[in-house]
Amino acid sequence: MSTRGPAGYTIEPLREDHAEALAAAYARSHRHLERYEPRRADGFATTERQAATIRTALENGAAGRSASWVLVHDDGDVVGRVNLNDVVRGAFDSGNLGYWVDVHHLRRGLATWAVLHACDAARDMGLHRVQAATLLENGPSQKVLARSEFEWIGTAPAYLHIDGRWQDHHLFQRILA
Repeated sequence: MSTRGPAGYTIEPLREDHAEALAAAYARSHRHLERYEPRRADGFATTERQAATIRTALENGAAGRSASWVLVHDDGDVVGRVNLNDVVRGAFDSGNLGYWVDVHHLRRGLATWAVLHACDAARDMGLHRVQAATLLENGPSQKVLARSEFEWIGTAPAYLHIDGRWQDHHLFQRILA
């Protein structure tokens, strides 16, 4: 089921038939995304690699460990992705948020819309908390989180291996219940 968002865009649950459009989106946005993501192996932005990645995401989703969506422009292009990963149940009831928007579709409110969508879904899943992390200098993403009612909870040194090195991150959370 898709949900309408800002004019010309929908958000849809990730499906296997998104592989080609997702590969094209990664190829278009590679230079923009590489400073915010782990180094990707050669072939990451191919339909075959994205199909394999999607299958894994769908398996994790079916097991309740994650949930994934894509942002789709009315022309059929995938222009972003949002994920709840590493869902932990029990006393924690939490998940980690990740998202990105195609370099050609920035500053249209898409990231905030996608984050709010994921938070609504997390609440529907019965989660208590959603967590997110940003590189220290990623002000635009920090603004998205602030607009989405996340609060800063600290800074983690050498938190994630991004763009080829261990980098510090600001940590954020949103309490849902």
